[in-house]
Amino acid sequence: MTPTGHLDPDSCYRAVQSRDRRFDGVFYTAVSTTGIYCRPSCPARTPAARNVTFHATAASAHAAGYRACKRCLPDATPGSPEWDVAADAAGRAMRLIADGLVDREGVDGLARRVGYTPRHLGRLLTQELGAAPLALARARRAQSARVLIETTDLPLTDVAFAAGFTSVRQFNETLREIYAASPTELRGRRGGADSHGTVTMRLPVRTPFAGARLLDFLAFHVVPGVEAAGPGWYARTLDLPHAPGTVHVELADLPAGTGTGFVVARFRLQDLRDTAAASERVRRLLDADCDPRAVDEHLRDDPVIGSLVRATPGLRVPGQVDGDETAFRTVVGQQVSVTGARTVGGRIVAAHGRPVETGVPGLTHLFPDAATLAEVDPETLPMPRARGRALVGLAAALVAERVVLDRGPDRDDVRRSLLELPGIGPWTADYVAMRALGHPDAFLPTDLAVKKVLAGLGGTADDAERWRPWRSYALMHLWNTLMPATGPTEDD
Repeated sequence: MTPTGHLDPDSCYRAVQSRDRRFDGVFYTAVSTTGIYCRPSCPARTPAARNVTFHATAASAHAAGYRACKRCLPDATPGSPEWDVAADAAGRAMRLIADGLVDREGVDGLARRVGYTPRHLGRLLTQELGAAPLALARARRAQSARVLIETTDLPLTDVAFAAGFTSVRQFNETLREIYAASPTELRGRRGGADSHGTVTMRLPVRTPFAGARLLDFLAFHVVPGVEAAGPGWYARTLDLPHAPGTVHVELADLPAGTGTGFVVARFRLQDLRDTAAASERVRRLLDADCDPRAVDEHLRDDPVIGSLVRATPGLRVPGQVDGDETAFRTVVGQQVSVTGARTVGGRIVAAHGRPVETGVPGLTHLFPDAATLAEVDPETLPMPRARGRALVGLAAALVAERVVLDRGPDRDDVRRSLLELPGIGPWTADYVAMRALGHPDAFLPTDLAVKKVLAGLGGTADDAERWRPWRSYALMHLWNTLMPATGPTEDD
């Protein structure tokens, strides 16, 4: 057996010897003498180097015949931060697989989104990640099933189909193979359960995690009807593939030292087949796959922003649960205050959003989708006419797939397609790249708030060149100095 992808076995083994938690989710250690695979920080005795191989994904280890370690639960780690940094075809495909695209559209649909033929994509993923698309999707289904088994009272038959399996037999065989336990045995290990339709998850994030400041950002940008926030929590509606849902996230700081921490997210889903898509989208919102130590080590000694980085370790770049929504909200926010953008966004939601019954105070609508906004008369939108035309033009481009914001296409291609649209300039395109596409190295040199904070620190936009490839995080540290602390919302 040989290592998969481009992993250096000597470096990987040193990480295993030191039980370095920073590499959890970056690679997996397979032990030939036990037939199991582990995360690098597994507390079990370090195996001999001759008995281990290293895999870029859990699916690669599954494909090689290994079972998940019951002690360290390697499939419950954050994903590799390299997927966001490189943004190559393999990374883009992994994001779409995690969102359940293979279950909904098959390998052909995945290949179309990434821009390759199915055959070429299969070769590429096998070379880079050690497993083909179907194997990667199978690993995702197994993880979704385990979460549903351990956190809900759903009958196991319902769990099987909610996780994306096509038969109960396939469900049973897969879980026995991957976890060396039957679904019934896995259910016996759970610590508690929720009611039908409610799924509580502990979403893994690398520490340190500046959850309080992430909450402050999200709360400051809340759009009425779609989002709500208060001390320690953030909630919103979710427009999912099969039916609407909601999520309530508890956000607090998680200090360094634990390697992997957990954010509690409580989902209310009308269709449990959306479990994987819902959890993946909230993980994107939390920037859960970030490696904060790598970012902070690069930025903390900088003469301009170093003090900001040291003051708030583990600051995240807020992502999104829907790329189209993020782009629309960015256009709405052009050249107006955040408060003004929230007000306008709320009016658009009330006029054109889809009403949903959530049972959660303040959450009454889904944000209007591209097809709806493409049909709106720009003259009726509560904003200057030029910006209204830009919003409707963007919606039309999204409907026609001239612009696609699902993290499948290449980021540079998306940026170029955005800039071709009337009313979309570099500030808007780069903000969308940062939040909708998860770009870790976007920067907004013309942003007035950025200019103001930089001037106060004795710096200029030219300093941003030193901050590559983490300019998005540097930008968040600058904005963080202006972000008010979260208080009760008007709906509280």
